[in-house]
Parts: sequence; structure tokens; C-alpha cells
Amino acid sequence: MAVTISAACISCGTCVDTCPVSALYLGPDKCEVDAAKCEECQECIPVCPTEAITLPNPTKKKIEPKEEPAPTAAAAAPAPAEEKKEPVAQTAAAIPEKETKKEQRTDRFADHEGVWVFIDQTDGKIAGVSLELLGAGRRLADKLNTQLSGFMLGHNIDSLTDTCFAYGADAVYMIDDPVLKQYRSETYMKGVVDICNKYKPEIILYGATTNGKDLASAVATDLATGLTADTTMLDVDPEKRLLEASRPAFGGNIMATILCKNHRPQMATVRSKVMKALEPQPGRTGKVIHEPLGIHEKDLQTRVLEIVRDTTQRMKLDEAHIIVAGGKGLGDEKGFRICYELAEVLGASVGATRDAVEAGWIDHHYQVGQTGITVTPKIYFAIGISGAVQHIVGMQNSEFIIAINKDPEAPIHNVATYSIVGDAFEIVPHMIEAFQKAVNGGEIAYV
Repeated sequence: MAVTISAACISCGTCVDTCPVSALYLGPDKCEVDAAKCEECQECIPVCPTEAITLPNPTKKKIEPKEEPAPTAAAAAPAPAEEKKEPVAQTAAAIPEKETKKEQRTDRFADHEGVWVFIDQTDGKIAGVSLELLGAGRRLADKLNTQLSGFMLGHNIDSLTDTCFAYGADAVYMIDDPVLKQYRSETYMKGVVDICNKYKPEIILYGATTNGKDLASAVATDLATGLTADTTMLDVDPEKRLLEASRPAFGGNIMATILCKNHRPQMATVRSKVMKALEPQPGRTGKVIHEPLGIHEKDLQTRVLEIVRDTTQRMKLDEAHIIVAGGKGLGDEKGFRICYELAEVLGASVGATRDAVEAGWIDHHYQVGQTGITVTPKIYFAIGISGAVQHIVGMQNSEFIIAINKDPEAPIHNVATYSIVGDAFEIVPHMIEAFQKAVNGGEIAYV
């Protein structure tokens, strides 16, 4: 016996997402059912918007009336009056255990518990995005009434646990082994998969660093779960316990919220500067759980022969306090030079949109946006930038945004702190002149 699906089905897929045993799937004309998998749980029936799903001849258990035993003479006799007792003040220790415990979960993923954050560290230094994610994870964990944990791998990293606790973690899972001194997919994935299978986290967040993205995709493949990449917003549905990971989609024309309904853990990568770290609380403590790696160097297929550091003195755009960014509205490489001129006066860094980078006006290291760098400067000049979603998600958290664009309907004006509608080639030279006079007169100071 299994549910049946009538021709009223519109192939919306709602029932497919709801089925806990993956018995439903989208067919060529309508949804279909795998009778061998169907357990007749009927969870798909109420969610169907066209009432196309039914269960023929549902079976019901017959409940027999319970026969009461005949009362005995002792039972028939009236009970003696109880001795009246004075009420006793109830202490915390006297409260029944069930009242002090968190309500027991009964959902199908009840064995998965907790929000985890990958603590990405190199040479004993924690990546800033990991601390930012502890802040985001704290908010999610509180909404789910669960624990926030960090997990880290490396060698001689015990001293980093205090930082994790200070930034919001309740616990830290740690694998400390000489094999983990340098990052390798093979070793890190093995360690993370092992502790995930043992402790079963509900949500895992990774920073979208080189190591974080590599590790997250490898772990997702091994655990057969979903992964949302380059998330720009995170939230959680506390009733359904679903992570709501949002990011631009379809070329940045819409924001899509991605759910992982049928697999655990739910995972997402988040870029630097998208979330905000909590104010650290020095002295805050938590629990440290040590786990073994269980693998030796001789068993590995890869070897780290040499670490070559990039010593190029390239400006770090994500650390800049003032950024002057230009877009395709500047016309050509010659027009883009106006950004360098304004940046030079202000002691600022230069940024660009993807269009400007692809046109060859500036190196891709200076691209701001979804496919570039996420920045949070104090002042962001957006010159000749229309404001595509891909660009906005990379700079919208700037303290002050000053937009210069001759199109009054350009989306950039919607996120700008101050908007100037006009020709950048007429406006910016006046700004450069005014700033230059102020600098020479000592009226402003570099931030």
C-alpha cells in the first residue's frame, strides 16, 4: 500500500521536499511515488496545494475497550482522611528533573544537535572570518536553544581555545596532531568527518577562505549533505530547525534562500566581512573536547614539500578605511583614472566592479562584490556604479556610502548614505580640488 497521486498534481515538488523517506519524486508529467519506500506516514497529504495525494483505504487500529476490574471490599471502603501538611518551599534541587531539562525533540533529525563553526587557523593565528561566524553562530544557536561550538584542527593550538570562548563559543572540539600542522584536504577532511559522525552537529558554518571552501566541499561530499556557498545572510526557522542561507542567484537578479530539508548537517560558507563578530568577553570559559586524528604521515597520499609565501606588497582592499570604486559608467580605462586621482588625495584604496575588471581597467584583486572581495570601509565612494546585486552585497556594510551617478534611478542610490546625481567627470574634479585644499590647510586628517 502507498499513497496515490492524481492528475490534479501540478509538479510543484512540495511533497517531494516533505517526504521523510524520499519515496516521492518528480516524473515527466506529475509527481510519482516509489511504493517500496512509502511508509504511509501521510506527511505529504496536507502539504499538497491541489489535494492530489490520497491514501486509499487507510487502515486504523481497532481500540478495544479496557475492562475495569471489579472493586474489592477494600477498594470500596472510603479512604481515610489525609493528614493535612503544610506547604514546603520548593528549592531548585526539589524541582522534578523533567522540568529543568530542555524539551525533548521528536523530529527525524533529533540526534543532530548544535551549531558548529570551523575555526580556520594558520600558524596559530585565527582567521578573522571565523570570529565573525562565531557571532553569527551565537545568534542562530540562541534561536534554536542549543549550544555553539567551534572546531579546529592543527598542531600546538591549545592556546587558541580562549579566543573562541571570548567570541561566543560554549565548547571547542579539537584535533591536535603533527600531521595537521599544514592544511591538506586529505587530513582535515578525515578529521572533520570523524567528529561529525560521532557528535552529529545540526549546522556547520565555514569561512569562505581558501581552506574553508576546500574543506567544506570535501566534507559535504563525504557526508552526502548540502552546502550553500558564499552566503550573504543567515537565519534559522526555530520551529522547523532549518538553516536559511541566502545569496544572490541568477546573475545577481534575485536573492535566493536555500534550505537543506532532507540531510544533516546543514552547511554554508560565508565570506569575510559579511557578518560581525561579537564584542569579546575576556575570561569567558567553556568545554574543550579533544579527539584523535587516527592517521599517520606514512599513510597519506600527499606531502607538503615547501610553503612559499606571497610577499607582494599588494594593497589589502578588505582592510582599507576609505575606498574609491569605479564602474562601467566611467566609460573606459582613461575615464577610470579619475578614481586613482581622488584616492591619491584621500589616501584611499581603489576598487572596481566586475565590469571594470573584465574590461581590463584594473587588476581582479581590486574587484568588490560577490565574485570579488567583501569590504567594510568607513567611507565607500561608488563612482559610475549602477548597483548590481553582486556588487552591493560586497560593500553594503560600509559605514558611509557616497554614490555618484547621473542616473537617478540607479539601484546604488538605494543603499547610499549620500547620493549625487550628475556627471562624475564634472563632480569628482571639484571634490578633488576641495579635498586637496583641505589637506593642504590641515583641515582634514587621513583616517
